[in-house]
Amino acid sequence: MNKIKKKETEEIPVVEQEKESSSSFNFSVDKLMNLFKVFNLFNRDLVIRNIPFVLYLTFIALFYIWNSYTIDKTVREIDKTDKELKELRSEFITGKSDLMYKCKMTEVAKNIEMYGIKESKEAPKKIIKKNQQ
Repeated sequence: MNKIKKKETEEIPVVEQEKESSSSFNFSVDKLMNLFKVFNLFNRDLVIRNIPFVLYLTFIALFYIWNSYTIDKTVREIDKTDKELKELRSEFITGKSDLMYKCKMTEVAKNIEMYGIKESKEAPKKIIKKNQQ
């Protein structure tokens, strides 16, 4: 039995030396975990009891992020549509003014001269149909 106890006592310092040789990050994490244990912030029952609430808060946060991205996308689409509308409105006004200019009697006369058609200088005559009775 003494041999077994000696082996146990000899192995303990080796394990402690390995812990000491680990990075300082593990040392600070251990300190942090010990600090939480001192204040009893995280015990198993408390964590298990609050899992649904934490999941609920996570869902609300994800929904908030999704909603903000969707709103930003909609605002960008509205701005793009607004720019398109302004451009189309200006094209419409330009086309309408060109049409009004080309429909003037003098412009029509200029355009049909190349086909040999000339504007009539006589006033139009009214055709009256007589009753056949």
